[in-house]
Amino acid sequence: METMKEYIEEAEKALLHTYNRYQVVLDKGDGVYLYDVEGKKYLDFCAGIAVFALGYNNQKYNNALKAQIDKLIHTSNYYYNVPAIEAAKKIKKASGMDRVFFTNSGAEAVEGAIKAARKYAYLKDGSTDHEIIAMEHSFHGRTMGALSVTGNPKYREAFQPMIGNIRFARMNDFESVLANVTDKTCAILFETVQGEGGIYPAQESFLKQVKALCEERDILLILDEIQCGMGRTGSMFAWQKYGIKPDIMTTAKALGCGVPVGAFLMTEKVGQNSLTSGDHGTTYGGNPLAGAAINIVLDLFEENHIIDNVNEVGAYLKEKLDELVTEYDCIEERRGLGLMQGLVFKKPVGEIITKALDKGLILINAGTNIIRFVPPLIIEKKHVDEMLSILKTCLDE
Repeated sequence: METMKEYIEEAEKALLHTYNRYQVVLDKGDGVYLYDVEGKKYLDFCAGIAVFALGYNNQKYNNALKAQIDKLIHTSNYYYNVPAIEAAKKIKKASGMDRVFFTNSGAEAVEGAIKAARKYAYLKDGSTDHEIIAMEHSFHGRTMGALSVTGNPKYREAFQPMIGNIRFARMNDFESVLANVTDKTCAILFETVQGEGGIYPAQESFLKQVKALCEERDILLILDEIQCGMGRTGSMFAWQKYGIKPDIMTTAKALGCGVPVGAFLMTEKVGQNSLTSGDHGTTYGGNPLAGAAINIVLDLFEENHIIDNVNEVGAYLKEKLDELVTEYDCIEERRGLGLMQGLVFKKPVGEIITKALDKGLILINAGTNIIRFVPPLIIEKKHVDEMLSILKTCLDE
């Protein structure tokens, strides 16, 4: 058996160094716990960056995927397949949207959403100089289109030129959105709750104002629910809490609970007036294995009352994090919804996260001074208590 150190040395020789990884090699998981190759146990409050909503080693999930693997994994989109048809029906029901395109990732879902918006505008007036308004401090992915609408210059600067005609407004500042609107604006795009940018929920009043503006001027509202969707905030999709339906929506992460899947969905109006045959495609998207993953995830969400659990345990986590804000001078505030929470510190949090990892707790940051809490959606109050106990030890040290 190779040691953890030997595995890491091997990885550093072979893998492109684009990640500053923690010095842990994970081996297996069970429930809300992960284990490294040396058998050390970790309480997971990251869930693979908001992906593993159902926790690890869920037997119904595992068995559904195994059964599909034995049957059919891939066929291409030249043909229909039953799992994708069933998955489309279920995600339409869960979201209230009308048309779906399955992708392999969140970034690809954003790429598709951008193309759909531009095609919608092109079909209206035949011109190709339409603009999209995105938000500062946003994060939509690393591919060129998704990066172009990511409101953080440090991610973009080395890869210029980006796709053109993108303007950036400030989240929850309707006046700054209005200042960026022109007769060329075809879409306004933002995360319903900003994730990487610091766990900033969109305010209800902001959502309502932007939606009204979009309806008035036939601008498409695109909501990115890749991290905040799939039950994480206490509604299946965060916008449902406010009843502000987008024209296009992106989702991924917990949609497949570990199998790489994503999707962009749209209303019938956009579906009938945007992408048509030959405009967009993917080799793997919506293949039978991806469809089987989406199906079992949506079934288990319902069967296990995941949303109810998020609302109950999310309220408890919020209460306990608010207590930490009062108790520790080094913490400025708590932000977030449901089981997507952030603690804002007065200084960088890297050292705290590393200490927590040493003590068997997996946490991640969102920016330099924010600890992000995005655990599996099956966590219980006792897991919140366990997390707090370790975190407090790190803060006291």
